Amino acid sequence: MIHTNTPPRIAPVANTEKPIETNWRAVLPVLKGTGVTLRELRLSDAPSLLAFLTTEEVTRFISPPPTTLASFERFIEWTHRGRAAGHYVCFGIVPEGYDQAVGLFQVRQLNGNFQTAEWGFAMGSSFWGSGIFIESARAVVAFTFAAIGADRLEARSCVQNGRGNGALQKLGATREGVLRQSFLRNGEYHDQVLWSIVGADWREWLAAAPGAH
Repeated sequence: MIHTNTPPRIAPVANTEKPIETNWRAVLPVLKGTGVTLRELRLSDAPSLLAFLTTEEVTRFISPPPTTLASFERFIEWTHRGRAAGHYVCFGIVPEGYDQAVGLFQVRQLNGNFQTAEWGFAMGSSFWGSGIFIESARAVVAFTFAAIGADRLEARSCVQNGRGNGALQKLGATREGVLRQSFLRNGEYHDQVLWSIVGADWREWLAAAPGAH
């Protein structure tokens, strides 16, 4: 196992110092960061998701996404059912000046009460390095702890995925270890890095955040 000694530090997100009051199972709230809005996926997002999330750069280290407009529409409908059932949420990433989502964040429960959750993300490569990924990720982390009430948030990223692992480290996640041959992609197994943010780290950040006292 590989551990880091630095505790996570999640940078501030507007209005996250207090618990988020929302009935997210009925409808996801709209989250905002600098230059980006996060909202529930709409059927009208299917064309842009098909265009942005099916390129070689994006799909290299993730499970294969839908490959047709119809299959993306079915996926969007499936995300709504998962949210209504209370075991899954999916936010679309909408940059300032855009109407359609160019990426997404998924959060799913790993146990029956959502105390442990796993998240994953994908975004069009033309927006990499723009800063909106970090803004979006911080908002999703805040939502997962403050609204869903998770105690632990996990992420898995292929060892070879330098950009993904770098982003998780920048967010303040702790690298816990390597999961050997845990991801099958195109008939080949890949090792994954296991990252986590836990509730104790989150509460410590809240206590130290400006305006928390």
